Amino acid sequence: MLTIFFMKKSNKLERMAGWLAAMLIIAGMSGCATGKLSKRGQAKVSQKTFVIVGASSGLGRGVAEQLGAYHAQVVIAARRTELMEDVARRITAAGGKAVVVTMDISRPEDVQRLADEAVKHFGKVDVWINNAGVGVIGRFWEIPQQDMARLIDINLKGFIYGTHTALKLFLAQGHGTIINLGSVESEVPQAYHSAYAASKAAIRSLGIAINQELRLHDKKKIKVVTVEPWATDTPWFAHAANYSGGTPQMIAIDGPEKVVNAIIWSSLHRRKELPVGGKGKLAHRMHQLFPRTVERLTANVAHRRQMKLAPPAPDTEGSLYKSTDKGSGISGGMRQRLKQERADRREQRRKDK
Repeated sequence: MLTIFFMKKSNKLERMAGWLAAMLIIAGMSGCATGKLSKRGQAKVSQKTFVIVGASSGLGRGVAEQLGAYHAQVVIAARRTELMEDVARRITAAGGKAVVVTMDISRPEDVQRLADEAVKHFGKVDVWINNAGVGVIGRFWEIPQQDMARLIDINLKGFIYGTHTALKLFLAQGHGTIINLGSVESEVPQAYHSAYAASKAAIRSLGIAINQELRLHDKKKIKVVTVEPWATDTPWFAHAANYSGGTPQMIAIDGPEKVVNAIIWSSLHRRKELPVGGKGKLAHRMHQLFPRTVERLTANVAHRRQMKLAPPAPDTEGSLYKSTDKGSGISGGMRQRLKQERADRREQRRKDK
């Protein structure tokens, strides 16, 4: 009996090791989606019209400017008109076409006006990208309820408005792709990001359910894609409401380029759900296999980074209720900041010896 027990245990460990090896291989196979398009792909994109909600900075701005380099037609939408006008100039300078629409995704009338403007200028929409999003960081019970409600207005209700409006347009056209920006937190929620994680999990479920409805009604030329990046160095951290007492933190943060490329890649490939990059894919798969272990590890890392090591920071509503002058680029500069913080801690430890 003891021999059988150890044989079973050994087999289980071997299976786990095999799964882990497979996951590592999968994690390494992320180049096709995260690299720039081939010339053939660029030619396909150049014939399309894109709507991007949340295009004044971060990933939305990155996608818009890259689409300009591919000579696409781009309708850019956000709250910050001046920044979008700068993005539009870059798009046209690169050979694309651009239209600016000032709007707030949490207002359904603004979303409908955006669709009307896109059709007015270009006659159609091929790809609709819901990218606008905000964060709230802190202990769930210490975050004001109205701030979490506002986050849901933008991150979830706004995506519902955008998806609903785009879907009606695509049903009339007979084709179209909706790309909703989820997160690795759609699969692996993180401590101190409770409302944000909830919104991203809901976005993932929204896409799965709508794709089932489209299948049942034989709408094969319409799809909803949920793109799920790992934590990315964008102005999201500068825009987030923060009640944690510490400056927003994250480990092993990705650059925005691979996510920008993955979003554009998704416009050409029938992938309903796309974890981005090696770390995103590995986290996604490992959570499905070992949920408790991954959740404990994620929580412990978040607690150490955000609550113990983060430099002090005052409470802020961020950009929840009104736009901010902070964070106007594609990158948020977090990687450089974290590098400097690590150097400062090493220097302090040296002095303390």
